[in-house]
This record gives sequence, structure tokens and C-alpha cells, in this order.
Amino acid sequence: MAMPLGENRAKLKLSRNELVLCMAVNQMRTPNIAMIAEACGFDALFVDMEHNPTNLETAAGICVAALGVGITPIVRMNTHAGHEICRVLDAGAQGIMVPHVDTADQARMVVQACLFPPAGHRSVGGPLPVLRYRSLPQSEINPKVNRETLLIAMIETPGAVANAAAIAAVEGIDVIHIGASDLSAEMGLAGQTKHPRMRAAYETVRQAASAHGKAWGVGGVRNDPAFQAELLKLGVRYLTCGSDLGYVLKGGSEDVAAIRAMPL
Repeated sequence: MAMPLGENRAKLKLSRNELVLCMAVNQMRTPNIAMIAEACGFDALFVDMEHNPTNLETAAGICVAALGVGITPIVRMNTHAGHEICRVLDAGAQGIMVPHVDTADQARMVVQACLFPPAGHRSVGGPLPVLRYRSLPQSEINPKVNRETLLIAMIETPGAVANAAAIAAVEGIDVIHIGASDLSAEMGLAGQTKHPRMRAAYETVRQAASAHGKAWGVGGVRNDPAFQAELLKLGVRYLTCGSDLGYVLKGGSEDVAAIRAMPL
């Protein structure tokens, strides 16, 4: 079901300290994936433009479809460039996930690119899909869209962990999000997401988020319900559960294995 005009389901739930579950879209290229994510019960999806060849037009189609079924369309960028981020927002994204945000200055640059004046310097481009192309006064559009735009800074290096409090303090950043795969690799612990040093990083980010009234999240900890439950108890409220590719591989391989085991 469509949300009220311009409302961001994920941002609303986070403001209530409720859990937001997100699905990564890595390989699907048609808008149908938004309906599939909604049918599964996800609150949001993120279109990954960092690790695959998805282009802006494809991302736009998925984002607009997500708006139509009432889940939050987020795009994970492959750049910090403001003009590229602005195009994704103009195309229908309600949230932006920016990788490798290592400093507060970088976080401020994200805010400046994503929010309309006076909160930022986002360029005005006319009627927007997030407002269903309603022709509204710009004086109404700017604050409304700013309120409903979800900004996620990804923490993926030891330096970013050290700067987590400063990043979380940046006005306009809504979520600080640990990319556990990249962070563990940067720490020389590739894939060891439960290592004591990783646990210390989760705690540092948790404290930073709590101190500044921000939500925090984790990605890259899939297929481990016990650990996911532990993270939820620690305060994670934004969790990337899995990807379209992961779900297809898991379901397909299990089905093939079961059939292969049948007697002929």
C-alpha cells in the first residue's frame, strides 16, 4: 500500500525506534523486485550501484516501483560526488547510502548534496517522483522532502570507527551503518564479523549513535540469526538481511540438493 504523500516508511519507523529490515538489490534489473521485497515483508530495499553495473535508469525504475508499494527506496552510491547523488534523489530515491564515509567533513558533504536549502545545497529540479509529481510550491517541497530523505553514512574503515562520534554528530545524517564485510577486511579480519575487535567496533558505533540520537545499522552479517539477534539487543535498528542474489542462490541450491538426493 502506498504511503501518504512523500512519507518515508523506514525513516518513520527509525524515529519510533522500530526495526527496519532492508533487502539489497544486486542483480535484479526490473521494477518487479520492489513488489517482491514488499511481499516478503521488508520495509526498504537498497539498489546497489557500488558493486554491480546497475545504471541510473534501472535504479530509477526500481525506486519508483518501491514508492508505489509503500517501501523505502534507498540507493547505495559508488561515489561521494554531489551531482551524482542529486540525480539519484531526483530519480525517486528516498534514501542515500554513501560508502566509506571516514570523516565528519565527508558526512557534511553528503548532507549538503542531499538536502535542499537552507539545510543543504541540493539543486531544484522540478516535480519529484517522491511527491508523485504533484505541483507544489517550492517553499513546501523543500522542507517536506528534507524531512523525508534518509541519509546513511557507511562506516567501513578503522578510521571511520574512530571518527564515529563526529560523523554521528553531523546534523542531517540519520543512520551510521557498519559495512561489516569491508570493515573486517580493512582490519585484517576478512569475514570474521564476530571477532572481538569487530565487536569493539560495534560498541563504539553504538555509543556514538546513542550519544547523538541517531540510529545505527549493520550489513554483511547474513545467514546468522543468532548473531543478528545479538545485534538487535545491542541496539541495531537498521539491518540489511540479505540480497536478491543471496536468496536465489540459497533457495536454488537447497532445492537442487534435495532433488539430487532423491532415489532414481
